[in-house]
Amino acid sequence: MNEPEMDSTPSAELTDQITALRRQMVTLLLALIVVSGTLAVYLWYQSRITGKEIDDVVRPQAMQIVQMCKQRSSVMEKLVTQLVAYRQTHSDFQPILKKYGIPLTNSVPLNPAAKK
Repeated sequence: MNEPEMDSTPSAELTDQITALRRQMVTLLLALIVVSGTLAVYLWYQSRITGKEIDDVVRPQAMQIVQMCKQRSSVMEKLVTQLVAYRQTHSDFQPILKKYGIPLTNSVPLNPAAKK
């Protein structure tokens, strides 16, 4: 009954508040874009630096390990040959050879590339 009547036209104060909120939203969106772009560039830069460190430090160490394995492959093949010969005199040793994927004949050389 004694309800205050609301104006259908917005007042000047309300219009100013809406304008200020829009301006603040646009400013915050631009700041978000700038921060996101900066973070993306920083992460890309760190990725490049880490990739170069891997090439410079880790790759030579890995190549040394591969080279040592190649040098010792003849020793490993000799061991496998001796294990197979041992199996021929001890039949209960066969499950152990099967477990580790060692061939059961002397004629098959140990070649990791051939297993794949």
